[in-house]
Amino acid sequence: MKKYHISRHHRFIAVGLNFQKADAFLRGKFSLDTSAVEALLQQASEEGIDGMLVTSTCNRTELYGFASTPQHLIRLLCHHSEGTEKEFEEVGYVYENQDAISHLFRVGAGLESQILGDFEIISQLKSAFKVSRKHGLGNPFLERLCNSVIQASKRIKNETGISSGATSVAFAAVQYLLARVPEIKSRSILLFGTGKIGRNTCENLIKHTHNPNITLINRTWEKAEAVGGKFNLKVHPIDDLSEAIEVADIIIVATGANAPTITPELIPEGRERWVLDLSVPINVSPEVAQCPETTLVHMDQFSQITDSTLETRKKHIPTAEAILKEVHADFNQWLESRRYAPVIRALKQKLEHLKEEELDFQSRKIVDFNKGQAEAVSDRIIHKITRQFANHLKDSEIDTDESLELIRKVFQLEIENT
Repeated sequence: MKKYHISRHHRFIAVGLNFQKADAFLRGKFSLDTSAVEALLQQASEEGIDGMLVTSTCNRTELYGFASTPQHLIRLLCHHSEGTEKEFEEVGYVYENQDAISHLFRVGAGLESQILGDFEIISQLKSAFKVSRKHGLGNPFLERLCNSVIQASKRIKNETGISSGATSVAFAAVQYLLARVPEIKSRSILLFGTGKIGRNTCENLIKHTHNPNITLINRTWEKAEAVGGKFNLKVHPIDDLSEAIEVADIIIVATGANAPTITPELIPEGRERWVLDLSVPINVSPEVAQCPETTLVHMDQFSQITDSTLETRKKHIPTAEAILKEVHADFNQWLESRRYAPVIRALKQKLEHLKEEELDFQSRKIVDFNKGQAEAVSDRIIHKITRQFANHLKDSEIDTDESLELIRKVFQLEIENT
């Protein structure tokens, strides 16, 4: 098997943690907001890291980058989050080179999502690369890799049924309520937070509960008003939060704050309540569970609800993995070509030099020498020779390192090792 070329000096490394081993509390400690990501990338750039991608969502926080050791990336993560290296050792994971590439492909394909087949991560990867490029860390390797992952995810979405049916964290939350809250159609519902998850939850509430009594609150009035106007729902300012909680039977929190926004002091007694926290870090204080007649549920408790839709999706995993294997192989071929491309260029330059010497010699030796025709024939021969060598190097059965070294020796090429 070929040892695919990635970097002369560093390994391509992925470090991170996700819902599989880290609960919402720990994921919250390692979560990175926009300013933290910017600061992390700035430090990485100053430390000479060539290429870095950072993703931080409710389900995972991951760093992909070129470094001499995984510890370099782990220290960056811990420095810009509230997590510690000891905590990372307990719940984190590390992948290197081809394993890191494979992991990113699986993440982008929705195979590592908390809800199988959830492709929300793709838009997050696109945004992450834009931020990396702004800091000068979106190198050609990462750009090509991200584009390949996006290509694979599109094919999987179009060619399989792995994202079929209505299954998402927002949908699972509503399904949880439908299964446990009697007469949900007539209940008073408060949705606090109208970001991406909040909007998706709102759509699912309307579609599946047929409840007209939904109130929206967001720290930014304009955002809540935009969602409320779209669905013809009541919108209250943030100052009305206490009053809205007091009359609510169901409270859904998706605020994305760095600290709890709902505390026990805000939960009055006197009625049965269901409080759903769809946020990472946790936005509902765990002490809320101790409030009388209050049921507190975090997304981790219902996001893996197994229904017929998820079972159907699982049947498409082998096809999805086959597509990943194909696109990954194409990426590896491109990656391998980056290793031998400098040698092929040097070979072509050497042949061009030999051509010029020979044409000059023949033009002085032969009367009426047609240099134009000779040059055209020579160029075709050079093209065929270099293409033949390139095709040879693409062959998966040959040892690329030995072939490159042989080409260097035979043609006496002077080129830096790559």
